[in-house]
Amino acid sequence: MTSAIHIEHLTRRFGDLVAVDDISFDIGQGEIFGLLGPNGAGKTTTLSMLATMLEPSSGSATVNGIDIMGDAAGVRRSIGIVFQDQSLDEELTAWENMDFHGRLYRIPAEVRNQRIDELLRLVELSDRKDDIVKTFSGGMRRRLEIARGLLHHPAVLFLDEPTLGLDPQTRNHLWTYIATLAQEKGITIVITTHYMEEADRLCNRIAIIDHGKIIAMDTPDRLKERIGGEVVTITSPDPDRVIAILSGAGLKADRSGEQVTVSLENAEQQISGLIVRLSENKVAVTAIAIHKPTLEDVFLSFTGKTIRDVEA
Repeated sequence: MTSAIHIEHLTRRFGDLVAVDDISFDIGQGEIFGLLGPNGAGKTTTLSMLATMLEPSSGSATVNGIDIMGDAAGVRRSIGIVFQDQSLDEELTAWENMDFHGRLYRIPAEVRNQRIDELLRLVELSDRKDDIVKTFSGGMRRRLEIARGLLHHPAVLFLDEPTLGLDPQTRNHLWTYIATLAQEKGITIVITTHYMEEADRLCNRIAIIDHGKIIAMDTPDRLKERIGGEVVTITSPDPDRVIAILSGAGLKADRSGEQVTVSLENAEQQISGLIVRLSENKVAVTAIAIHKPTLEDVFLSFTGKTIRDVEA
């Protein structure tokens, strides 16, 4: 696999805070790669270093074969980026936003006009090209930002929380579009997100990041296979006693609030035995459920907390 991005011991400190802590990995050409973790985990800081907006404290990285420290301008010419916060000019039309971006990259007028037409069709905004952006919905703005990021034909596209704040229907639509984009254009796409379903559905591989460290990295399916079996979630007003009883039975359990999760092979056959054991020890159980492992379960297994717990 040819690397579009190569990272070695990349670190970023802000005073005593280590935001990104000695991370190393490669991202292949044409891959959709996800950085998954809670807010404050180091996802955006990593993206900012790769996009040359923030200098590393130590370590190195190349993007499209270009050193982020040695040739920042070269890196910027080869990437597109969609920020977490909107960066469109709301008083300009969709076409004018695109045209302004193309002029900044010194794309000749004839080529620029052709690409703008193509990209607005691609993101289904051709019929709104002359409308002022402040009249657009959140999903339309996100699609326009992605189109703008592709105008100069980048080899790598960075998407920082691309569906943050969008309603579920618009988020699903954007997921489909991003997947199609990678498949048809062959662009390497790096996404930061704390939406588990988004990472699971979109990404070829995922790096789970917490407190600036990469704690697991693989395909979504392989990460979930590490949990093994099925996940049983037990809700109880006394979760500590549930954990103690499960531990006494030789089972590893994790807690999130009043919920305790444990991985079991053939869970449906074993669940009755668990209920009997808890009942004999007079532990109240308000709910019990079985499901296939999710990325949330993977995060909980590696960190002992859910992403929601960390953010809270």
